[in-house]
Amino acid sequence: QVQLVESGGGLVQAGGSLRLSCAASGRSFFSIYTMGWFRQAPGNEREFLAAINWSGGSTRHADSVKGRFTISRDNAKNTVYLQMNSLKPEDTAVYYCAAASNFSPILSGSYQYTSSYNYWGQGTQVTVSS
Repeated sequence: QVQLVESGGGLVQAGGSLRLSCAASGRSFFSIYTMGWFRQAPGNEREFLAAINWSGGSTRHADSVKGRFTISRDNAKNTVYLQMNSLKPEDTAVYYCAAASNFSPILSGSYQYTSSYNYWGQGTQVTVSS
């Protein structure tokens, strides 16, 4: 079983930056997992933000955050990151890290769907003030 723990959330002013981290614990095969970031605001569905393949050589970013958010990973540290720049009040949400251990959502073209990921973190709150 894989445990994922997000960190780095908090309160930031509009236009500011924040870097989220997601660390995998236990005897996981982190280095071969596709990883993703999603967010969910109250009353909304969980929204895809970004995905990265096992090596970090392939990434996907949602149109809504392209150019502002960047996903990356460090397999030696069992950690995936989400760098968020030029934050807006509408970015306020709970941010979730997810892992796909059984197949590659990027190769299959299904990286934007929550059903493609079988492990999830507990979430970290990001609040952007105007």
